Amino acid sequence: MTLNFSGRHYPSDIIMQALRYYLAYKLSYREIEEIFAERNIHFDHSTLNRWVIKYAPQLEAIFRKKKRRVSDSWRMDETYIKVKGRWVYNYRAVDKYGAIIDFYLSETRDEPAAPAFFNKAINQHGLPEKIVIDKSGANAAALDTINIRLWLSGYLLFMIGNRPGKYIFNSFH
Repeated sequence: MTLNFSGRHYPSDIIMQALRYYLAYKLSYREIEEIFAERNIHFDHSTLNRWVIKYAPQLEAIFRKKKRRVSDSWRMDETYIKVKGRWVYNYRAVDKYGAIIDFYLSETRDEPAAPAFFNKAINQHGLPEKIVIDKSGANAAALDTINIRLWLSGYLLFMIGNRPGKYIFNSFH
């Protein structure tokens, strides 16, 4: 998959640099507009907004395809963060080497949000051999639901305690 810049009034390298500034740093559309104006490249902040809407999902798809494989042992937790002035739960997982597996933003920390995260991560990276979670009841319930669904489809799965307040979700396929 390649990005199609035909019909754009700016060269692809200008568009990609503007997208990089917006996606990689905490800069507003107007701040990026100003940075480029200092370099005598003039576009409106609403143009940048259209570029982000058009190209950011395509870039994510390209980057996900090129992402390296993660290990079969995951560590998962959630934290409360502020995104664009709104507090949300950030469900996140890393493998045993610290490589980022996936993340999921949710307004709630409940049973529907946890399986949404797990389904997203599993669909992208496949079923892990082990998932270490915190003592959140929503995460344990989500893994129980996934465990039952996989057991019904022929996988042998079980959850065992790891240490106080921690759980491990094991799958042997």
